[in-house]
Amino acid sequence: MTGDESNDGGEPLPRHDVVVVGGGPAGASAAVFTARYGLDTVVFDRGAAALDRCAFLSNYPGFPAGIDVGTFQALLADHVETAGARRVEDSVVAVDRPADGERDAAAVAAAADEARFVVETADDRRVLTDYVLAAAWYDGSYLEPLDDGKMFELHEHHGEERERFDPDYPDHDGRTPVDGLYVASPADARSAQAVVAAGNGAHVARALLADHRSAAGYPEGVTARYDWLRQASEFTGEWADRDRWREWFETEAGDHDLDDERFADLRESYLDRAFGTKTDEDEVERRTEAAQHRLLEHLDDEHIRSYLAAQDASAADD
Repeated sequence: MTGDESNDGGEPLPRHDVVVVGGGPAGASAAVFTARYGLDTVVFDRGAAALDRCAFLSNYPGFPAGIDVGTFQALLADHVETAGARRVEDSVVAVDRPADGERDAAAVAAAADEARFVVETADDRRVLTDYVLAAAWYDGSYLEPLDDGKMFELHEHHGEERERFDPDYPDHDGRTPVDGLYVASPADARSAQAVVAAGNGAHVARALLADHRSAAGYPEGVTARYDWLRQASEFTGEWADRDRWREWFETEAGDHDLDDERFADLRESYLDRAFGTKTDEDEVERRTEAAQHRLLEHLDDEHIRSYLAAQDASAADD
């Protein structure tokens, strides 16, 4: 890809930490994880999802009576944006290495690493990014500029041979031989059910985050990222003391070649994040109320009124 040096004939290309291709269950799940970690994440999604072919979603946990596809997709989009990612209604047509004129000027001036990829969309957007997480169900042809001769395979489709992205190209964690490229979809059977695709998207995002933390210097034993809020009771007794956490971190980190100052910085950053997950009962109650109100925003008002009327009638009968 040669292209122009900018999107508008002068302005430098915008840069993001992560570009997620596809905003279905896999892409939305991945974006929630990377954005909540703090990585600048953009999701390109035109809405041509395989899930649109589903008449009604009946087997996604948490919806005992099922959920219509439109409401489910609206919930996905809302969650992506609430997590801090940006969702753009556009489709990616090519991912390539940046050309000489497309380097991130700010990064070069700061002697920082240059972005690994330039992403081009159907609406003529061009953005730089350090990570690409593919989560689109279609053939993956937008990755052809990165093809190392092993990314695509011939397969038979209705009696015709066609080239498609090889679902075995990434490993079981979504990592690929291309540094910075991760694939959650297409992934054959793991893309065939919404709940499986969502879990796979989260799994691949966690692999990306582990690699990102490793690149930042975290020793292998502490690169895994677990995204949950902890009850306040987990920070009592000996675990209320940061020194106990420091001891745990040093044990888990094991052997490493970091100097003492860098190791201490990473350790304290880890502890800051851990203590930042402490959630008391008042905060749980606040979040519970806000979460239920947020769900109500996605429900039809007529259904809510009908439910309340039925509840009132039942109470009157009692």
